[in-house]
Amino acid sequence: MRVLVADDETTTRLLVKAVVQKLGHECLVANDGDRAWSLLQSIPIDVLITDWMMPGLDGPELCRRIRSRPADTNAYTYTILATVMSARADVLAGMQAGADDYLIKPLDPFDVQTRLIAAERVTTLHTELADYRIQLQRHNGELAEEARTDPLTQLGNRLRLREDLQILHARARRHARPYSIAMCDLDNFKAYNDTYGHPRGDEALQHIAAILAAEQRAGDTAYRYGGEEFVVLYADEQLVGAVIATDRLRQTIEKLAVPHVGNSPHGILTISVGVATYEPGHDHTAAAILELADQALYAAKQRGRNQTATPLSTNLTPAR
Repeated sequence: MRVLVADDETTTRLLVKAVVQKLGHECLVANDGDRAWSLLQSIPIDVLITDWMMPGLDGPELCRRIRSRPADTNAYTYTILATVMSARADVLAGMQAGADDYLIKPLDPFDVQTRLIAAERVTTLHTELADYRIQLQRHNGELAEEARTDPLTQLGNRLRLREDLQILHARARRHARPYSIAMCDLDNFKAYNDTYGHPRGDEALQHIAAILAAEQRAGDTAYRYGGEEFVVLYADEQLVGAVIATDRLRQTIEKLAVPHVGNSPHGILTISVGVATYEPGHDHTAAAILELADQALYAAKQRGRNQTATPLSTNLTPAR
């Protein structure tokens, strides 16, 4: 432990320092309250043994300041007040100021030693609890990440899409910027699973997901929407630019020429894409844009698959 002794009496400082070092702990000393507070602010202190009355800040004020500091999950300062005032009211006042224990002057080395043994147990417990809290927070963060990640493709899942889309939509409205959504679907994928088996189907999904993730610009994000459907968010992108980007993705997948006999007439693995765009100045929600992209995807399917389509109508109501 690192122990700070704050006392204006040289004899008291030397006595306590000798006991602290005998127990194998590091000892710092301060001859007034202001110096003690400066040390407490600059370096971690495990135990403070402070005189009640001394120049500068007194012991109770040091206790109050220690307890009023912002919570630090990695440290706790165990505070012991040393005082000649042994009346119960004085002891109670010191404890109410934030002290954990007290010593009556003149100090007895045995009493100091026993207090330090108790202090070490308490500070060790606080450290263990702090470490556990950090581990728990890290674990909770990992669980939160897992809850927003598709386990097969490692893309964000529908929950993450919903959260990110709301943020993107709010930012677009605030700054009057466009964004686009692409809804992608593997063509006749049920037939692919039926023909080649689900393990091969999973491999195909992982491969498509890797392409979607790799081909995006910084700020654009791909998600697995469910089954064989994927969504890509294009931040600050007009409809024309999003159509060009998603059609490039479609062509990249087509050029892989992955055999798919159940995908007539193409005979290879292909995707269909629907693209919709949020235009500043129009009063519609993120969910409405996503629905338009889904309608455009349906249109691409109806027109023969392996193509990119936009909504049949984008005449949305201007904001009033």
